Amino acid sequence: MSLLQVCDVYAGYIPDVDILRGVNVRLEAGELIALIGPNGAGKSTLAKTIAGLLTPRRGTITLEGEDITYLRPNQVVKKGIGYVPQIANVFRSLTVEENLDMGAFITSGNITALKQRVYDTFPRLWERRQQRAGTLSGGERQMLAMGRAMMLNPRILVLDEPSAALSPALVSDVFAKIKEINAQGTAIILVEQNARKALAMSDRGYVLEMGKDRYEGLGTDLLNDPKVGELYLGITRAQA
Repeated sequence: MSLLQVCDVYAGYIPDVDILRGVNVRLEAGELIALIGPNGAGKSTLAKTIAGLLTPRRGTITLEGEDITYLRPNQVVKKGIGYVPQIANVFRSLTVEENLDMGAFITSGNITALKQRVYDTFPRLWERRQQRAGTLSGGERQMLAMGRAMMLNPRILVLDEPSAALSPALVSDVFAKIKEINAQGTAIILVEQNARKALAMSDRGYVLEMGKDRYEGLGTDLLNDPKVGELYLGITRAQA
C-alpha cells in the first residue's frame, strides 16, 4: 500500500473550470518525487489539493488507505502532511525562533527536540534565531519555511517551488537541504520549475500537462527520455 495515493482527481479554483483533470500520483514511504511540467499544468494546484487547501470535485486522496479527500487543511496537517507554499511562507515580523514555535502549534509536548532537529538541519537558522524573518535572504526564508513545517515532524512534506527567485548558489543549498530532510525519513513531494535539478535528485517523477499526469518514471529515466527532454526540459534531439 502506498503512503499517499491521488486517484483520478479533478479540482479547480472556480466553478466548472477544472485545472486538475483526472490526475494520478502515488508516493511511497521515504520517497522523493518530483512534479514537473509547463506553467499552468496544475503542479501547484495539485500541491494545494493534497494539503487540503482545495477540495477535489472528483477522485480520491488516500493516506495509507485512509480517505483524506475532504479533510480541512488543519486536519491534513494532523495526519502528518506538511505544506510549504511558494510565497508568503514565513511570518516576516516574527523572529526565526518565533516562526518555528508557530510551526508547532498543534504539538502538545515539549518541542525542544523538534527545534533542535531543525537547527541541526539548518545551522544558519540557529545563527539567526533572534533575527526577524523579514530581514533574511530569500534562501534563508525558504529554509525557515521548511524548518517550520518540520516542527510537526511530518511524514510527508509538500514543497511548492522552493527554488523560485533564488540565485543558483542558493538553489543548490536549498536542494541539498531537501535531500537531507528526505534522507532523515520524510517523504517529499517536490513541485519544481527547475525540472532538471528536480528529476536528478528524485526517486521518481511525474510530468503534468493540462492537469493530467502525462509521463511517470524514475527521475533519471525521465531526465534522459528524449520526448520529455524536448517537450519540457528544452533539450533538442541534436543536443541529446
